[in-house]
Amino acid sequence: MEFGASLRVPNGSLSTPTLNHRSCFYEQFVCSPTRYCHSNASSRSFVPLPCKYSTCKATLKEANSNIKAVEKVKGIHSDYSCETELSSLTAISPLDGRYWNKVKDLAPYLSEYGLIYYRNLVEIKWLLKLSLVTEVSEVPSFSNEAQLKLQELIDGFGIVDAMEVKNIERTTNHDVKAVEYFLKTKCQEDPEIAKVLEFFHFGCTSEDINNLAHGLMLKEAINLVILPIMDDLVKAIYAMAKANAHVPMLSRTHGQPASPTTLGKEMVIFAERLNRERQAICQVEILGKFAGAVGNYNAHVVAYPDVNWPQVSEQFVTSLGLSFNPYVTQIESHDYMAELFHSFIRFNNILLDFDKDIWAYISVGYFKQVTKAGEIGSSTMPHKVNPIDFENSEGNLGIANAILDHLSMKLPVSRWQRDLTDSTVLRNIGVGLGYSLLAYKSALVGIGKLQVNEAALNKDLDNSWEVLAEPIQTVMRRYGVEEPYEKLKELTRGRAVTRERITEFISFLEIPIEAKTELSKLTPHNYIGVAVQLVEDACSKAFDKV
Repeated sequence: MEFGASLRVPNGSLSTPTLNHRSCFYEQFVCSPTRYCHSNASSRSFVPLPCKYSTCKATLKEANSNIKAVEKVKGIHSDYSCETELSSLTAISPLDGRYWNKVKDLAPYLSEYGLIYYRNLVEIKWLLKLSLVTEVSEVPSFSNEAQLKLQELIDGFGIVDAMEVKNIERTTNHDVKAVEYFLKTKCQEDPEIAKVLEFFHFGCTSEDINNLAHGLMLKEAINLVILPIMDDLVKAIYAMAKANAHVPMLSRTHGQPASPTTLGKEMVIFAERLNRERQAICQVEILGKFAGAVGNYNAHVVAYPDVNWPQVSEQFVTSLGLSFNPYVTQIESHDYMAELFHSFIRFNNILLDFDKDIWAYISVGYFKQVTKAGEIGSSTMPHKVNPIDFENSEGNLGIANAILDHLSMKLPVSRWQRDLTDSTVLRNIGVGLGYSLLAYKSALVGIGKLQVNEAALNKDLDNSWEVLAEPIQTVMRRYGVEEPYEKLKELTRGRAVTRERITEFISFLEIPIEAKTELSKLTPHNYIGVAVQLVEDACSKAFDKV
């Protein structure tokens, strides 16, 4: 199930957003031999710089030439230009530096470029919607040619267009107004659209545009990038469970030996928990508002009093694949974002628990890690293979949750009809989800390296015959033996318990011979209850849910 997929788009509504901008973004930015760096604010010229992350190849000579055209770096502290190339060495955020290749799929959606793209889309779709409102006669229905022109401004939007918007913003000092001016510039030569340029932003406050843009950013980033990785992760853990359903393992409660389980059953618990939260994320309803400056359609009604503006706005918001929130101030209240990010936090906490458990299982030898030739585990101890993938996942989940928790707590709180604190905070959505994605990928890599060490599992079970005290005293209770718990406590606590001692103790019990026979068959290896059945039941249903 997709995030936001339960929403219905009414008949005759506008077409849903296209995804062409993603390929356009990659062609012009991610996979381009150059990234663009602003070199002269007054002339608004751009100089292409080599992209360190690109799969395309630029010669070293070209790279050096382009860099010199922009700056001379004499020393990292002495004369370092803020306009220098963004690379893994100069990025402040490790998401844009060291980890770029692992999170770059989020860039078309959750970056500044993504925000500008979706603002552009909303402005255009609103103009198209107005052309369908009969009472707004000043915006007649567009011809097919004009509609194609407007659609091309969405489908063909790329990094160069986004940079043009940023150049306009240098003058306006207002990011949403810059998008409006960009569209007016692009459409002023079209005789049909040029007549209605002032309707691009008709009745809108900036947050009408922004809240819908953020909703679309989240919807597409989660559906197209994050959920597939979540699903891969959950499936990988289900696969671990299924493959090890019959592998007995000593449990530990409070760090002490406890009743045996199976490795598969312990893994299926995590798979089920993660899958439940993955489904919860998809149940969150993405809300959007489009009600003007303070949510009352004040200006709309003055301009066109005969239009049912709440109805028009609801049709517009739902046409984008979002749910309509009719009761708002200047901003959409962001409650759905709090719900969404808390769902991510819960998913992340479960994965954090998984990472720590796997780390501990590796430390006691239950798992070996498959190594690659040339990889180094420790800079000084050649024998070591560190569980770095699970440690990386754990660390990044902590950062992700810290950011997502702040977003969840801060965004629903706004002074009176609005303040601007949400605006700067919302720019960190990509950071919280980026660290989450990074953690999921690290855990997946770690899982791929795991190899079960059954010898270590069996050794612990062979040395833990005391765990059979539980079933023995439970059978004793059934047959009315007095003080069964106390008798087993005397046998096992603080003493070495062996197969022989257990067998001898059973032989002297005053219980039916059939019960003695069954107890005598018990070992730490087969005292696993219905663990295998639990795994098989979960796995048989799992892939219908994922």
